[in-house]
Amino acid sequence: MHCPDTSFLCALYRQQIHSESAVATLEAIGGPLVISSLLAYEFRQAVRFHVFLRSRDARKGYSETEGLMMLAQFENDLESGVLIEAVANGSEVAAIVERLSESHTMKRGTRAFDLLHVAAALHWGASVFLRFDGLQRDIAALEGLNVLPAREIKQDAG
Repeated sequence: MHCPDTSFLCALYRQQIHSESAVATLEAIGGPLVISSLLAYEFRQAVRFHVFLRSRDARKGYSETEGLMMLAQFENDLESGVLIEAVANGSEVAAIVERLSESHTMKRGTRAFDLLHVAAALHWGASVFLRFDGLQRDIAALEGLNVLPAREIKQDAG
């Protein structure tokens, strides 16, 4: 089972620095991506918020046309089975996320939604967590998930 995070979904649905890697990873795993309703909400909300940002400052966010196209493709992928919105037992996920919070937040400063996505993946017995950067990658790996794509090696400036 392959569970993405919002960063991975955004790279699939909007051209950005990680898009090529996201598409290649999706093609390589060859199966559907399993998401929670919370992740689906977070993705939709992020797109809508970026459209709002653009309406206030043309240098930020996404155009309304781009945002609507992203949301439409996301819905198409849910309907076609590229994405599967799986049901999670809320009390079981809550117990896992509480353990993750206790283990990681005071040491690393993790955010609630990041822990919830890792907890859902653990709840479903996922083998792979799809995320590009940040602390969430480290938490997922510490919890035994194989995190893809592989972390890119940054070149030295000198």
